[in-house]
Amino acid sequence: MDTDQTLPTHVRTLVVGAGFGGLAVAIKLHEQGRSDFLVLERGSDVGGTWRDNTYPGAACDVPSQLYSYSFALNPDWSRSFSPQPEIQAYIRKVATESGVLDRFAFHTSLTDATWDEQAQVWRVTTDRGELTADVLVSAAGALSDPKDPDIEGFDSFEGEVFHSARWNHDYDLTGKRVAVIGTGASSIQIVPAIAEQVAHLDVYQRTAPWVLPRHDRDYTALERLAFKHVPGVQRAYRTAIYWGREMYVPAFTKWPKLATPAKLMALKNIEKGISDPELRRKVTPDYEIGCKRILISNGYYPALDRDDVDLVTEGIARVTPTGIVDREGVEREVDAIIVATGFHTTDLPIASHVTGLGGVTLADHFAEHGMQAYKGSTVNGFPNLFFVVGPNTGLGHSSMVFMIESQVAYVLDALKHLEQEGVTALQPRAEVQADYVQDLQDRMTTTVWSAGGCASWYLDSHGRNVTLWPRATFTFRRLLSSFDRDSYEVVSPAPLPTTPQAEEVFA
Repeated sequence: MDTDQTLPTHVRTLVVGAGFGGLAVAIKLHEQGRSDFLVLERGSDVGGTWRDNTYPGAACDVPSQLYSYSFALNPDWSRSFSPQPEIQAYIRKVATESGVLDRFAFHTSLTDATWDEQAQVWRVTTDRGELTADVLVSAAGALSDPKDPDIEGFDSFEGEVFHSARWNHDYDLTGKRVAVIGTGASSIQIVPAIAEQVAHLDVYQRTAPWVLPRHDRDYTALERLAFKHVPGVQRAYRTAIYWGREMYVPAFTKWPKLATPAKLMALKNIEKGISDPELRRKVTPDYEIGCKRILISNGYYPALDRDDVDLVTEGIARVTPTGIVDREGVEREVDAIIVATGFHTTDLPIASHVTGLGGVTLADHFAEHGMQAYKGSTVNGFPNLFFVVGPNTGLGHSSMVFMIESQVAYVLDALKHLEQEGVTALQPRAEVQADYVQDLQDRMTTTVWSAGGCASWYLDSHGRNVTLWPRATFTFRRLLSSFDRDSYEVVSPAPLPTTPQAEEVFA
């Protein structure tokens, strides 16, 4: 849909976000003949995270064969771990070939979505107009809104500043003094990619990550030929990798000591990549492996070991117009600051724009109860609102595309139930949601994410893990394989306000 076209006044299903999740919803709606839908996307293209994260070295840390839709395998992957341009090209190709892009509104931001209790529709305001929808699907994602650091004087810096997810390709880093704040998944890809280009690089580490070797390789010509022309070969690769990844689950969720071989491998990675004993000490984590996201890289430690790269572990006190001052009082002047501090994961930004029953925003609901959803998909008090990549659906070991497809199937089955019953609106029963969330949090107590001795972006301000799924992914798929109607209740229209005249008539 072109940006100069007007939005429809009403759609059956409104989807927010055009990444892996939103695109999957659109394709499956289309396949079922449900053409009355619209996808809102604030960006200029499909892709979401993979459209936005174009920093040097950007690549996936999930094997390529798992990082595609099950209904659209990609025989064209060049490597066992896909680089960002290939992933974005894949998403764009699937979107184009699916025939759904005429129902995508790009450059369109949702500013408000309010449930109308009388009319039983979502009243939606965008920066291009208003519309209503019977069903609202949030596929805005958990890695969509960059999180800037809360550092004194940050806004006073007079050099170049940009977040890893908003990379400024017009700024040439060659010969510049550069600071990278953060040592997470983006940083460990950026640092080795720019270390040879810049004059000097300062890497600011708050907590050392566990970094395993990246067992990446080019696919051979024979493999790529087989993926494309021999039926079943690529799916066999995919199946084998999937079950191999599922074997990691017990180490994350029940018995962290099972990850000892991985820990030894990570320590060997440090020994191999860094020659300086003091630097080795600085990059060695003091918590259980898996507590924070495990990273993979062959180039990160050798990059830190360079003479023109410094790892700063004293913490940041403040930013000045010309540099960064650490907590020891040492100022390091830089020309550019690259912010690699992640995203808003435990306070979904879209929540402040969604208002449910009784005029309560989703953000206020989460603030009171914690970010939670029944099966990561629906929330009591918000009728006909569905999440794709909702609370507690993230993974620390495998592909989110698997989780996305599980949730999409659940959403479409819910739509079928609404139509078959002639019911206008449903919401999960409060007690069912509460029991589900309690069971989830009880399971968290034995996980390495809760008991591994670290603080991570998986946890909210109360220390609750509201991000990850604490069980096998096939269990999640089974739980969402069909819409459990008994767990839901019908939401009736609010009564019309009575006027004095009406009271007199019926007196």
